[in-house]
Amino acid sequence: MEFETPCACGTLRRAARAVTAAYDAALAPSGLRITQFGILRKLAHFGPLPVTRLAAEAALDRSTMGRNLNPLERRGLVRIEVGNVDQRERVAHLTAAGEAAIEAALPHWRKAQERIAALVQPSAIGELADQLDALGHVSRFPREVRSRTHP
Repeated sequence: MEFETPCACGTLRRAARAVTAAYDAALAPSGLRITQFGILRKLAHFGPLPVTRLAAEAALDRSTMGRNLNPLERRGLVRIEVGNVDQRERVAHLTAAGEAAIEAALPHWRKAQERIAALVQPSAIGELADQLDALGHVSRFPREVRSRTHP
């Protein structure tokens, strides 16, 4: 039996679970999970966003975004309002309590960053992020275009 290189999907999923667990453990004193912290940071960066756009910015599907926003809304960290133009649209807003939660969580997040950086060089993480971004762009091509341009 010939040994193959490790499955990229399995390896990346295992790494993502391990890194997520490390960040979740570090952020536990703040009461936030890393995904929720990331959502709050996106809202702090972009300002109010339609939930669908926020999901895209966070690389989450719309239903996963809803599951992450619900506890943040219950805690008063975000406010969800009906859109001004389209009444069907829901827009997420960061509240003052959400801003305070980011500030309280930042030292814990930074510790997790330092722990991960001690294990994996930040330049390697940056390189991987660039490669995954490129992979994401390739996967959005229609199948027939992908097969012609990317064997």
